[in-house]
Order: sequence, then C-alpha cells, then structure tokens
Amino acid sequence: MPKILIINTGGTISMVPSQRGYVPDGAGFRARLSRMELLRPQEAGSAMPQWELVETEPLLDSSNMTVSDWNRIGKLIAENYAAYDGFVILHGTDTMAYTASALSFMLEGLDKPVILTGAQIPLGEIRSDGRDNLINSLLIAAEGRVREVCIFFGGKLLRGNRATKYSADELIAFVSPNFPPLAEAGITVVYNEAAMQQAEKGGSKPGSGTDFRLQLLDEIPIGVIKVFPGIQFSLFEQILTEKLRGIVIETFGAGNIPGGGNELLPLVKKALEHGSVITVCSQCPQGTVTLGTYETSSALAEAGAVSGRDLTTEAAVAKLYYLFSKGFSVGEVKRLMATPLRGEER
Repeated sequence: MPKILIINTGGTISMVPSQRGYVPDGAGFRARLSRMELLRPQEAGSAMPQWELVETEPLLDSSNMTVSDWNRIGKLIAENYAAYDGFVILHGTDTMAYTASALSFMLEGLDKPVILTGAQIPLGEIRSDGRDNLINSLLIAAEGRVREVCIFFGGKLLRGNRATKYSADELIAFVSPNFPPLAEAGITVVYNEAAMQQAEKGGSKPGSGTDFRLQLLDEIPIGVIKVFPGIQFSLFEQILTEKLRGIVIETFGAGNIPGGGNELLPLVKKALEHGSVITVCSQCPQGTVTLGTYETSSALAEAGAVSGRDLTTEAAVAKLYYLFSKGFSVGEVKRLMATPLRGEER
C-alpha cells in the first residue's frame, strides 16, 4: 500500500475563527482529520493510502510565507524522500503558486508526486472544499502517475509552476492559463498523459532524473515592477542598485511599456551594469511576451532584458531565486531564464 506524507504548513484548510479573524490551529485540524472516516485506510484493497502527518512550526497564513519556509518544506521532503511514495502539502492559497514554483526548481531529480492543496473554506466548516481537495490529492499522490510538483484544487491537477491564483472567493481558486491541466477529477480521475513531464533515458532531463537532490534557496534581493499608465519610472531609480540581483517587470500585452522605454531604458541599463537580470513577463494571464514585436517593447530587447515568454510572475520570481542560489554567472542566469527547466515555459 502506498505511503504518503502530509506536510501541513497552515492556510485556510487548517484554520479556525478567532476574535481577529481566521487563524491556523494545528490541534483542531488534527482532531478534524481523525474524525474523517474516509481518510482512514481500510482493509486490503482500499483506495485510500497509508499516510502520516507532520506540521511546520509555526503554522502560517500563507501571506507570511518566506524563502526560509520554502527551504523548510524542501528539507522535510528531502529528509523523508526515501520513506514515502509521495507528498501532499497543505498550504494557504495566497502564495501557493509561489511555493509550488519554488519547489519545482528546488527538488532536482524529483521522481515522486508532490501535490500542494488547501481550501477556500476551513475544513471544520460544513461547506469546506478542503475535504475533496485533500482526499483527491492523497489518491492522486498514491497512484504515482504524475511525478512533479503540482497544485490540486477545484477538481483539477495543475503543473505547479504554471498555476496562478485566479479567485479569492470562488472554489476554483487556481488556473493554468498557458498550459492544460495534468488531470481532472470527475467520477474518475482522467490524466492528460501528453501534458506530464516525461523522464528521459539516463535521467538527463531536470526534474526527472534518478538522483534526487535538494537545492536550498538563498535570500536573493529580487524586485517586481508592475507597469501602469502614467507610471513614473524615475521613482524606482533609488531601488535599482547593485544589491538588486533580479527584477521582474510586468508589462502590457506582449512586453510593451509606455513611451517606448525612453524613461525606463536608462534605469534598465543601470541595473544591467550592476549585474541585475531583468525578466519581462506579461500582465495578461494568457499569452506570450515577444520583445521587439511592437516598437514599445524594442527598448527592453535592445537593453538586454530577458523575455519571460509565457512564464507566470510566480514562476519567474522562483526561477530567479533558484538560478542565483545555484551560483551561476549573470550571463548563465540570463540564458537559463529563457530555457525551460521544469516545464515552466515554452
């Protein structure tokens, strides 16, 4: 019988109401799990796998998740990698896509399911979506057909570094705008084999090799700038120093910026001279950045910014953390930012 490790990091699924709003409650969550009959492995032949639960300390509202918390989760998986057939991570929805993206890079040579899930309504409430999300995540992890970092939510299994939070109040909280679901859970779980990460012979493809390794992340200074009509780029000059290693610019459409880049170009050049890597993503959830297609994006291309193509902002930030933590040169980081490593971009 497959054995799954549940890692509870907090989030809405394990919260209870308090005088100051919902807060994580580990004891209450464990009590609710113990009362869920369907979660208990029954006689031989039962679909429910064996599972064990560990909790990070403290349990967090995911808005408080940091790089050190990503490292803590990664260490728990690495320390228990040989003992379990898969991992289910309970996580708040606000930053779940960031954590899923980070883990997809950190868990090198991953060959087991790692599924993040959670809830929009706490598990202790009568209409909670956490019950179905948790049960389906456990069953999919136990089946072992998907061997990468995923998010399961609202009946769909999404590649972790392709997902983004879509809704704060709908039960379908996540979408994958530029990549199809890996599976959909209806009466049966239907897998999309063509969308899954395929292992190459010899384990040469990142994320599919036989030698599992955890790459911890350093606290790299990274910034995100969202372009908007009337933006005054000069206001950002003071933060574009040599300390800022990576910058993600969320542009209009296919990579367009106001004024043809006349205000931004000097700042971009200054950042590049300081050794920063600038990655351009689109504010549009669906589509691809193609620098130079329009005149208003040519300045970024000419200055040496990297096209993020169809990367989500979450994946771009996580990838920058990962590549700089690997100790690569600036030139190599730029090259790899435009190279698919874990199926995060085209």
